[in-house]
Amino acid sequence: MDNLDYGIIGNCRSAALISKTGAMDWCCLPEFDSSSVFAKLLDDKKGGSFEVLVDDSYTIKQRYKKHTAILITHFSDGENAFEIRDFMPRYRKEGGGYNSPPEVVRYFKYIAGKPKFKILYNPKLEYAASKTETYVKKNFVVSLTHGDKFDTCFLYTSFNKNAVVEGREIELDNDGYFLLGYNEKIFKPTVRKIYTELERTKVYWLNWSSKTPNYNKYNNQISRSAITLKLLSYDKTGAVLAAATTSLPETIGEVRNWDYRFCWIRDASMAIKVIGELGHRNVAKRYLQFIVDLIPDKDEKLQIMYGINKEKKLTEQTLGHLKGYKGSSPVRIGNAAYKQKQNDIYGILMDVICEQLTHYSNDIENGEELWGITKGIVWIVAKHWKEADKGIWEFRSEDRHFTFSKVLCWVAIDRAIKVARILHKTRKLEKWTQLEQEIKNDIHENAWNPKVNAFTQSYSSPHLDASVLLMESYGFIHAKDPKFVSTVKAIEKELSNDGLLYRYKNEDDFGLPSSSFTICTFWFINALFKIGEEEKATKQFDRLLSYSNHLGLFSEDIDFKTKRLLGNFPQAYSHLALIECAINFSRKETEEKVLESMR
Repeated sequence: MDNLDYGIIGNCRSAALISKTGAMDWCCLPEFDSSSVFAKLLDDKKGGSFEVLVDDSYTIKQRYKKHTAILITHFSDGENAFEIRDFMPRYRKEGGGYNSPPEVVRYFKYIAGKPKFKILYNPKLEYAASKTETYVKKNFVVSLTHGDKFDTCFLYTSFNKNAVVEGREIELDNDGYFLLGYNEKIFKPTVRKIYTELERTKVYWLNWSSKTPNYNKYNNQISRSAITLKLLSYDKTGAVLAAATTSLPETIGEVRNWDYRFCWIRDASMAIKVIGELGHRNVAKRYLQFIVDLIPDKDEKLQIMYGINKEKKLTEQTLGHLKGYKGSSPVRIGNAAYKQKQNDIYGILMDVICEQLTHYSNDIENGEELWGITKGIVWIVAKHWKEADKGIWEFRSEDRHFTFSKVLCWVAIDRAIKVARILHKTRKLEKWTQLEQEIKNDIHENAWNPKVNAFTQSYSSPHLDASVLLMESYGFIHAKDPKFVSTVKAIEKELSNDGLLYRYKNEDDFGLPSSSFTICTFWFINALFKIGEEEKATKQFDRLLSYSNHLGLFSEDIDFKTKRLLGNFPQAYSHLALIECAINFSRKETEEKVLESMR
């Protein structure tokens, strides 16, 4: 498989990836950041998988059930046919709250003829670090490992358990199921019970998706991206993950392989702002509570990222026994970037707080805590905005005065002023307004490079950077300001490669970047649209959408030449930016129709 041709299923507790031929090649239980049960994605020999094997006469097609996270893989040879409906159960409990057990269900739906298949069931617990043994018991199949850690998982099925484990041929003449669970079940599942779980999960997702508004254009893409962002949210604490995987490389054979199963304040806040705009308020409320819980002390500086259960220490380790995706080692778990200083996170977080208070000022449960956080953020920004940092791209070398970080320091103060007005707290306004103006003047003076006629990556630098395109989105500069227009043009000239964008082209800690960072192309398209090049922007947007995988999903990066997806998958960043672009295009069309009808 040359591309990341996978679908994601999940239940806001964990997730699994299913290939377009129905193989489960990645699954962690009981939670997103737990060790893997299947990791063929990271080592096709050792990693382990759960595959459905049919002969070459079968055609295999895959799609999502519309407006849900239920993945349907259809097998047919013209005469014999069946479908697998893969999902992780999630639905409302009678007493309130949600049922989201650490389980994956594979429901086999009989369609026609006498379809035959074999199962390759090969769990490799704890990242396949030690031997996993599998035993057939009376009611289930159990797999366990006694390596450095003891771990188990349980497989329940309506099919012959010995035939499953031995990989013998199975003929389907009725619906059947597999349930892979982290825990042993109290009550034995049945086909009927599993079908009920499927229907309840379907209703949950249809209800959730019904809150997403209808737009004039790109409805399917907006809906699929919104569901993907929801699948990357962790219900228990409100955290939002950057992606569901670890160590998928930004470029095949290179070492830019990181664990993304954590909550970056920046990525999560951007995602939450978009999900909130789509009307999914509960996700935003839970995330704000996550932030409130993280900052118990008034002078505690925010880390750039946390574990999904609010862990503050994310020690990075290398799994040397796994060869990596397409041989791209090392495989890493944990992420040392948690120690970095990045001054932009305060502005991004303040933007979300301001957004929520603007829309729901009469219905914010933790308003007093949010005001406390607002004052704390202003205090930290006032004290540190003149300092250099690692920037949005997490350079591991020396600190610099990154333009994006400075702009977001300005955003932090700008939004704090707005929050103060919403909450009628005007005592500090004069002081804050002076600070806001000081930061703004500093950026105009030091980030603008007249030689390249653009705002550059960092102060006194000649290098361009796609992140400065967000100056306009955050309200720092008007879209039609000549300085912004010429920045967009300069970035197009310098960073665009066959319609895809580099983040930057100057060397970083690992040499020159050699793939396109997906979100940057969305940012660029959005900027083009804002400066008035709407036709060109729409054309480039449609082209970029065509680079998604067969299910409309995007990873972190795209290869410039082959257009294959690279990097961790699916990526929250990419999908939130897709939604922003699509909504802007759709809104513009709506406004034009309204104006037309008024003429």
